[in-house]
Amino acid sequence: MMLRYAFQTIKDRKAGFLGAFAALMCAAALITACGTLLETGLRGRIAPERYAAAPLIVSADQNVHQTTLKHKGDGETKTKHKAKPVAERAWLSDAIVGRVAAVDGVRSAVPELTFPAQPLSGGTDATNGTSYGHAWESAALTPFTLADGRAPKAADEVVIDRPLARRAGLRPGDRLAVQSTHAPRTYTVSGIAAAEGGDLRQQTSLFFSAAEARRLAGRPGQVTAIAVVPEHGTGTRALKTALSRALDGTTARVTSGDDRGPVEFLDASGARAKLISMGGAMGGTSLLVAILVVVSTFALSIQQRHRELALLRAVAATPRQIRALLGREALFVGAAAGVTGALAGLPLGAWLHGRFVALGAVPATLERVTSVFPVFAAVAVTVLGAWAAARISGRRITRIRPAEAMAEAAVERTRPAWGRLVAGLLLLAGGVVLVVVLSTLRTEPASTPVTFLAVVVLAASVSLLGPVLLRAVMVPLAVPLRLAGPGGRLAAANIRAHATRMAAAVTPLALLIGMTCTVLFVRPTLEDAARAQAREGTLAGWVLTSGGPGVPSEAAAQVREVPGVTAVTEVVRTTVRVGLDKYVAQGVTPAGLDRTWDADLLHGSLKGFGPDTVAVSELAADQLDLRVGSRLRLTLGDGTPAALTVSAVYGRGLGFGDLTVAHDLLAGHMDNPLATTVLVAGEVAGGAGQEQGRSREQGRAALAAAVAGFPGVSVLDPAGADRLQAERGQANAEVNFLAMGLVLAFTAIAVVNTLAMSVSERIREFAMLRLAGGTRRQVLRMLRAEALTLLLIATVLGTGIALAVLTAFSAGMTGGASPSVRPLLYGAVVGAAALLALVATALPGRSVLRVRPVEVVAAR
Repeated sequence: MMLRYAFQTIKDRKAGFLGAFAALMCAAALITACGTLLETGLRGRIAPERYAAAPLIVSADQNVHQTTLKHKGDGETKTKHKAKPVAERAWLSDAIVGRVAAVDGVRSAVPELTFPAQPLSGGTDATNGTSYGHAWESAALTPFTLADGRAPKAADEVVIDRPLARRAGLRPGDRLAVQSTHAPRTYTVSGIAAAEGGDLRQQTSLFFSAAEARRLAGRPGQVTAIAVVPEHGTGTRALKTALSRALDGTTARVTSGDDRGPVEFLDASGARAKLISMGGAMGGTSLLVAILVVVSTFALSIQQRHRELALLRAVAATPRQIRALLGREALFVGAAAGVTGALAGLPLGAWLHGRFVALGAVPATLERVTSVFPVFAAVAVTVLGAWAAARISGRRITRIRPAEAMAEAAVERTRPAWGRLVAGLLLLAGGVVLVVVLSTLRTEPASTPVTFLAVVVLAASVSLLGPVLLRAVMVPLAVPLRLAGPGGRLAAANIRAHATRMAAAVTPLALLIGMTCTVLFVRPTLEDAARAQAREGTLAGWVLTSGGPGVPSEAAAQVREVPGVTAVTEVVRTTVRVGLDKYVAQGVTPAGLDRTWDADLLHGSLKGFGPDTVAVSELAADQLDLRVGSRLRLTLGDGTPAALTVSAVYGRGLGFGDLTVAHDLLAGHMDNPLATTVLVAGEVAGGAGQEQGRSREQGRAALAAAVAGFPGVSVLDPAGADRLQAERGQANAEVNFLAMGLVLAFTAIAVVNTLAMSVSERIREFAMLRLAGGTRRQVLRMLRAEALTLLLIATVLGTGIALAVLTAFSAGMTGGASPSVRPLLYGAVVGAAALLALVATALPGRSVLRVRPVEVVAAR
């Protein structure tokens, strides 16, 4: 009976259930989209391209390993093994080539060299995507064959692939400048190679003579990988086992099939963990927001049906029957919304993945995976969430006596239930605890999830404590509303009398403003502090930067010869591992460092700073329990272990990274050893008195002339370098905005949905006002006054939540409670919220006011 009645109720009250359907559908779409990202990170295929014709690839282990022993009380010992990837490519000793070739069943073992090689055409990038250089001997791995010309023989010859020749309009005999790991060099195109099976889509390939490839790779005695071709009749699996046995005890690993892809594309392999983290964070935040929005929507829906449910109680419906009715209604709506939203989430996930690829956050080599698992998960979560939300929202109507239910249907309770107040206070306390904890967190991976969790928890406390807050706030706001005329007086009376209903509209607005401000200002808070430290610590008068792969060491050497230059500091950046923990490291030229760089030394000195020493930030020193003179064991970017002595502890860790080591030590273990920036100090940086402006221009001209032979290298003053860093930070911020943009869009939809539901169900109230003499315009003015009042309250609450969270984030991450807030952006957020509130109130209000009041009263 209740099943039939539930279905009939949904059929007769389509408008009432439409809001819940919309909220659940958006939640399902969001969960599905995040689920596809998570699944791509877990199961995404990385197909090989250049290694396609090599059945087996021998490469170095790309991970740092750590084994821990845990002794149990019963005498048993539990062994736990963990591994984390290194930041750069790990290389193999070329002595392993002979060991591989000696294994029975190996027909050929081809050593492979891979290094950055950027073709330049007229001083600009002539490629689409990443470009790598190789020795011509490894062309058979794809295989590449000559379509025109001949193989490179001399050191100044190069073979290019067919797509590059087509894009740049090159033919054999033409000249091409290439920027690799050293100064740019011009080569003669000796041939054009074509890949069997079609052009490579993810990379550009350049082939050099063997001697030139070894010079450019800069890794004497090492190879990137070894391609293995088995003898005829030798199975790949059997040969892989034999190779693994022969290489036991070395860092070499043997891969085949699709496992070759992660060896070829290290960035795609690393993107797996990034997508898992991103998908999980987005999905978790989406789920929390969805729970808050869906419960709030169902609470409003059930509150609007309070009279109907009270009548059912009055005609002998039991609490169990009411619970069954609400639960089955929710199951119907949840199932329909879950299926619809999950199907809509598949193209949404594809669009989101495409945008991440376009922004460079995810490489195109990691293929997107789509299966039924995210769909099923979204439908299950939506159905279960709808049922739980209905049961939670309907607890009071099923627990009170029928007479009380009828009384509350006529007049809203002035005091919320004790359970709601206690739950709200507990959530408020939990939010405060999270804010306090956030102020102590000093690493971004730890603070980011706590930041957004704190916003949601505080918004949930606002949802539960909303009626109390509204009645308290309306005491001072009632005075200006009364001065606004009849519409204002009616709005003040309505908000006080229907505080629970109005609180349901305040919650999504406060969440929207609080979450949006947090998303928009959390990155600028961190980046502004980092840039401020970098500005204060840069003593150099000029900075060399590059629009390409980086600044070659030869350019720095040329600048050192400019008259007046006293110090030139090359800076490279990467990440290293201490144990399994990742730390940002920079490599700097030791000579003259005190004239170009000031990291705010707290302990120790940079005198004698060299390849055996390291300077650490205050945060890293605290985390690793280091002090001046301590030994720090770390793993460099390519997996090479190093043991260094701490020579100094500095305070500007945000601006200069966690660890600072000698330039040659760090650059020698990076895929791209070119400098990110070069700091230049000396009299060439400027003059004094009236000649200062002219002197600076002369200094810039002298430095520009010194680097004129290096395409893409430019000379900037520190302010210009700071602006460039800000632009790059803005580009990186787009990924974060996109990641949380869907959550914000969902919250905005919830705002419109809740306000529209709230207004649409007040048709009888509006009809009675008009029969009492109120005009259509006066009713609309009342709605507008209500919307603006609720917006003001939500703005104060949302801003307070965001400000508390951002201040705690700033205190923990930067050491100062000063979040970076952009006034124009903040104004745009509040303006957008106001527009949503007014539109979501005015449109349904105008719609219900079209019906004649007499018809409304007669029908109800």
